[in-house]
Amino acid sequence: MSPSNPALAGTAKPAHLRTNTLVAVLAFAGITDALTQALVFPIVPRLPQYLNAPASDTAWTVTVILLCGAVSTPVMGRLGDMYGKRRMLLVNMGLLVAGSVICALSDSLTPMIIGRALQGLANGIIPLGVSILREETPVVRLPMATAVMLGSLGVGAAVGLPTAALIADKVDWHLLFWIGGALAAVATLFVVRYVPESKVRTGGRVDITGTVGLATGLACLLLAVSKGEDWGWGDGTTLTLFAGAAIVLPLWGWFELRTPHPMVDLRTAARPQVLFTNLAAVAIGFTLLAMQLVLPQVLQLPKATGYGLGTSLVVTGLVLAPQGLMLMAATPLSARVTRTKGPKFTLMLGSTVIGLGYLLSMVMMSEVWQLIVASCVVSVGTGLAYAALPTLIMGAVPLSETAAATSLNTLMRAIGNTVASAVAGMVIAHMTIGFHGVELPSENGLRAVLAIGVAAAAASLAIAALIPRSWAASATPTPRSVVETAVGGPSPDGV
Repeated sequence: MSPSNPALAGTAKPAHLRTNTLVAVLAFAGITDALTQALVFPIVPRLPQYLNAPASDTAWTVTVILLCGAVSTPVMGRLGDMYGKRRMLLVNMGLLVAGSVICALSDSLTPMIIGRALQGLANGIIPLGVSILREETPVVRLPMATAVMLGSLGVGAAVGLPTAALIADKVDWHLLFWIGGALAAVATLFVVRYVPESKVRTGGRVDITGTVGLATGLACLLLAVSKGEDWGWGDGTTLTLFAGAAIVLPLWGWFELRTPHPMVDLRTAARPQVLFTNLAAVAIGFTLLAMQLVLPQVLQLPKATGYGLGTSLVVTGLVLAPQGLMLMAATPLSARVTRTKGPKFTLMLGSTVIGLGYLLSMVMMSEVWQLIVASCVVSVGTGLAYAALPTLIMGAVPLSETAAATSLNTLMRAIGNTVASAVAGMVIAHMTIGFHGVELPSENGLRAVLAIGVAAAAASLAIAALIPRSWAASATPTPRSVVETAVGGPSPDGV
């Protein structure tokens, strides 16, 4: 089919505009999801007062969203491949709206936890959006579209953190969740209007046993890791949960390898391209939390400690905002590097920049501007790495398995984030100073967490280097794929 074909000539501009609209709508859905998740963090210290509950119980508002998100993400991805990615995206958006409304109506702990659990179940929005982009976006534009979708995480956090801090100081805290619910409702309407349904589906039936097994094993593992520091690593509950994960997850894997329609295709996940990319995702998830934990601590610790900057909650939110903006700003750079050097190189570059940013932060902690510069360097590296991960995954799996594979990669990143939280919590808990009768994190303890971030970035770089070189070829568009996307039809083999 020649470029001068009248049919193509007449539809080129509308197809281009449809792609732009699709990317914008899906990115807005991602921004809404990230913003909704971020809105609660500035008010976590005040939740015991708001909900009339002890701090140990209100901490579940953060833990439950982690657990539900980890369990639902791979399940939503698989269901998207089976029954339609748009359909499951709308289910996720509905859960986000419902969870936000329940939280907005909450004045006690139980409904707040239920609302946050529903918000966590909506964690499949980003991987489902990326999967839709793979089907609907011309191959030559896919790296940029994917980078924009992943960059929406940064925009949501950048807007959500300072906004939440300001509202929590000046207005009723329930307004935070009403805002999140309203934005999610608007995003849902946009998805209904502008996002097409999947043309390629795997079919099959729901793997109930695999779903229950994965949910049980992940819940045991992540709950033990996230609450081990509070309960005690030698506590009976913690050890029982670890033992449960050690028993359930291998049995789940054994079952998935033998069922004809597995919830997670472990044979695909074991391919070197997918395996090493998922391992790199764990390391990248590990790196991200270091700055999220250390930066607010340094900003809000009293100046009298000698290393704290004593800023307010609102100022802290404003200082954190540029991180998200820089993550989004890295989007065009990531796409350009991926087109010219391939996604493997982009991931390695991102890992290197993250490590350099953490090294910089270890020697630049005495002024607010220094923290902003160092955190922005880390965010640029994170933006590069985040955009490369789904591109690498999509280059290794069939079109019909995109949602499940990218969702699993998102889960791996979440696991890295959870393990990092536990490790950082242990380091900070054992490296403290006494300050007016209160135990505070020591400067050396905070630097140690940053050093762990450097080590995780180095691990990501080493793992990325093991990804087969064939990735470069998979990132190169073919004339057939460009033409078929322009006319809106899948290839005969569905790849």
